[in-house]
Amino acid sequence: MTGKVDEALSYEQARDELIEVVRRLEAGGTSLEESLALWERGEELAKVCRRWLEGARARLDAALAEEAEEEDAE
Repeated sequence: MTGKVDEALSYEQARDELIEVVRRLEAGGTSLEESLALWERGEELAKVCRRWLEGARARLDAALAEEAEEEDAE
């Protein structure tokens, strides 16, 4: 799963899948190849989560700036 499919993931979906990836890595018992694939997937999921959080932060900053402008106009 990469690219456009990852972009369609909600924050919660990406976070939950990332938790599962971490759980599997911590449990061990996977081959080196499987571990590397899990690690790479975890990195992709972390990027998806980061984009969602950055977007939420930008929206919050914009709302706070708008509120401050309205207060200054009064």
